[in-house]
Amino acid sequence: MASTGLYSQHRNNRGLLHLRNTLIALVLVIFAALALFPIFYMITSSFGPAVSTAGNMRTIFPKRWTLDSYVAFFDFSPYSLRWIGNSFITSVSTVLGNVIFASMAGYAFAKIPFKGSKFLFGLILVAMMIPYQVTQVPLYILVVNKFHMSNTYVALILPSIVTSYNVFLAKQFFASIPTPLIESAKLDGCSHPGIFVRIVLPLSKTVLAVMAINTFMSSWNTFFWPFLVTSKDRMYTIQVGLKTFKFANETLFAPMMAGATLSALPMFILFFALQKYFLEGVTIGAVKG
Repeated sequence: MASTGLYSQHRNNRGLLHLRNTLIALVLVIFAALALFPIFYMITSSFGPAVSTAGNMRTIFPKRWTLDSYVAFFDFSPYSLRWIGNSFITSVSTVLGNVIFASMAGYAFAKIPFKGSKFLFGLILVAMMIPYQVTQVPLYILVVNKFHMSNTYVALILPSIVTSYNVFLAKQFFASIPTPLIESAKLDGCSHPGIFVRIVLPLSKTVLAVMAINTFMSSWNTFFWPFLVTSKDRMYTIQVGLKTFKFANETLFAPMMAGATLSALPMFILFFALQKYFLEGVTIGAVKG
């Protein structure tokens, strides 16, 4: 009887565990569907007729599937294709700047003792806490009013050429590299630039990849700063260019969704191609220094 009771209790526990797992899975599916629905709606709407506006585009699926909206997107402006090119130029340049300069700064903070290093690194941490929007006014005054660099690639790239977060990320990772390895290279007559290039960088492919991915996504998707420093159609990035599809009384909804889908395509490719680095990027900054 005792064994029968234990078996019955074990079956009940298994049943409750299965029910709990099913409920958890159901909740996760619901939240995933809610998160993915805007992307799904964007893609399906992009295949609607090019004449559709926000006023009559209320259905999830277009009544007529067509590629006219994609054609209309490229025909809308002579600079439509250039907008995508501007985004690529800006994003790739920002990635290169951050990978080079942020990694060099991170290595200096982590492995080169110098006077005032803790104070300077503290300033970088403080800079991370300042909201991005707060710095836009003084930055705009410097770039546009002081140096007159509006409607240039320099204005789009320079303010993000190196970020405090990437310096922090690189410093935290480089701090985990064994110091005896650095000292051994010094004894062999290798300078700090040589150590950085020949030893540190080959060991840091993961953090550099995470840094490049996050920087590219941030630069590609940003709207506010390019909107501030560009006033000519030829210098718009794709995110700023999409706003031109909205007028006072109507919106070219389907062509705008076609442009939004094209702008999101690099993010989809980047995520699925480098998915493991996205997952590593969640915890890589938590390495104890």
